[in-house]
Amino acid sequence: MACRETDAKRGLIRLVRTAEGAVEVDPTGKRAGRGAYLCARMSCWTRGINEKTLVRALRIEGLTDANRAALLKYADERVPEDEGSE
Repeated sequence: MACRETDAKRGLIRLVRTAEGAVEVDPTGKRAGRGAYLCARMSCWTRGINEKTLVRALRIEGLTDANRAALLKYADERVPEDEGSE
């Protein structure tokens, strides 16, 4: 979504807007709700969260501080840094 590159669904990480309006990581790819995909690069996660790309894709008003913190924590723990980044 953020870098606009295509890949197989299995190579991407799905985020889902829940019925309550929260945004969560969907590791199974099967949860109900509007979904958006990010690749496994930190630059895409940063862009998706900070530049409101994710907000537009999920059609929400904005990310709460709790949602933003949870998504960034997930990215810090599981998404590798981009190759060649300094």
